[in-house]
Amino acid sequence: MLEGNAERSVEATLGHLRVMDGPAPAQAPTPLTLEDLYRQHRMRLVRLAILLVDEPATAEDVVQEAFTGLHRNWSRLRDAAAAVGYLRTAVVNGSRSVLRRRKTAREYVPPHAVNARSAESLAMLSNEHQAVVSALSKLPPRQREVLVLRYYGGLSEAEISEAAGISKGTVKSTASRALEALQKAMQAPQ
Repeated sequence: MLEGNAERSVEATLGHLRVMDGPAPAQAPTPLTLEDLYRQHRMRLVRLAILLVDEPATAEDVVQEAFTGLHRNWSRLRDAAAAVGYLRTAVVNGSRSVLRRRKTAREYVPPHAVNARSAESLAMLSNEHQAVVSALSKLPPRQREVLVLRYYGGLSEAEISEAAGISKGTVKSTASRALEALQKAMQAPQ
């Protein structure tokens, strides 16, 4: 029961953010250029990275690195349709690296609380949505990744498995644990 409430809250909040972003660009019938991919997918990937790393400037850097990596490997790309999947995976992996570096740095330097979201983005969310986003930021990175990819990215378990580099079973169990932890975090007094 608790898990169902958390899932509905996460789905409502991240679904709301997805709707605010507009529909995902349709796959073009002709092969896309790197420039086309950048124009069509950059902002959606930046928002994905923001949800994972909680810092807009860092999210921009992660996405830029993903596009740089794609540019370096463009000639070896087997299928232009696979480019978006490559970018999504690169953003998830880049976000993981950022979080690992951040964790290591915090062991040596006292952590500081930074509200990475802009006032405009918070104002656009209801109190319930703000509570979900806040609780989401407190989840362990893998749990956050799975929920963000599922409910914001709209990905299937197979796509999440590919993007995050984990098995489908791990996706399911991680999502279940994440929703349970999110529900507890949302019920805890602030």
